[in-house]
Amino acid sequence: MERLLLVVALGLVAVAVAALLRSRTRLDAPTRPTWAVPDQVDRREFARPDAPWLVAVFSSSTCLACRGTWEKARQLESDDVAVQDIDAIAGKALHERYGVDAVPMLLVAGPDGSVRASFLGEPPTADLWSAVADARAGAEGPSEGA
Repeated sequence: MERLLLVVALGLVAVAVAALLRSRTRLDAPTRPTWAVPDQVDRREFARPDAPWLVAVFSSSTCLACRGTWEKARQLESDDVAVQDIDAIAGKALHERYGVDAVPMLLVAGPDGSVRASFLGEPPTADLWSAVADARAGAEGPSEGA
């Protein structure tokens, strides 16, 4: 009987030690990284600085989501909206200057270079078009009768 109690006691001690070791080596839950999004750009550094609006897509040639983002963004090109793809290799200086460390990053910048809307990752088409329309409407002020 003494042996049985000794085996049970040793088993309980082993379980307690294992639990203690597990709690000490447990890793904290992973944190979600955050990426910086510029709030101002120098329009002279981008295509067509004379256009009132800029849609800048920071991308990488190896990124599939970047391709989809570019396909959506380029449809916004007009006399009033300049659209530019800034590849991580060819446009490395702009990526570094604006601290872009995640792609695709899409910025909608106004005439003064202030970023009015941004997307990290491939945006839904409707959200992208809406963001550009909202930014342009906000810059024009309230419409008559509003």
